[in-house]
Amino acid sequence: MQRRSALHTFFNGGALSSEFCDADTYLLRAAKFHGEPAPSPCPVCGDLGFVTVTYVYGDELGPYSGRVRQSDELGAMATQFGRFKVYVVEVCQRCHWNYLTKSYVLGDGVPRRALPASRDLMEA
Repeated sequence: MQRRSALHTFFNGGALSSEFCDADTYLLRAAKFHGEPAPSPCPVCGDLGFVTVTYVYGDELGPYSGRVRQSDELGAMATQFGRFKVYVVEVCQRCHWNYLTKSYVLGDGVPRRALPASRDLMEA
C-alpha cells in the first residue's frame, strides 16, 4: 500500500524523480550481478529487466551480515541461524527506481555464536 502511495505521488507530480529513482551505485551493481527477475516490469519506466535484490542482516551472520543472498538460499539459512532479518528491494537498472518491498525475520529461534571472519578477511 505504501508502494502504491509512493507511485501515486511520483506520477502526480508530488515528488521529484530524484526522490524515488535514486538507486545507489552499490545497489545497482548488486542488481546487475545478483538480482532475481521481478514478476512484473518496472512501475516507473516499464523496463522488463526489473529485479529484486535480497539482503540478509543479523549478528549471528558475523562478517556475512549485509550480504546479498538468492531467495532460494533463505530456507536453508533459516535452519542454520537462530534469527536474521531479510530485506527485499526492487530495483530498475534503467531508471534507478528502488523500493524496499518486504522485510521479515527468519531463523529457527536457537541462538548461536556469530560466524567467525574468514582467514583472508582477517589478514586484509
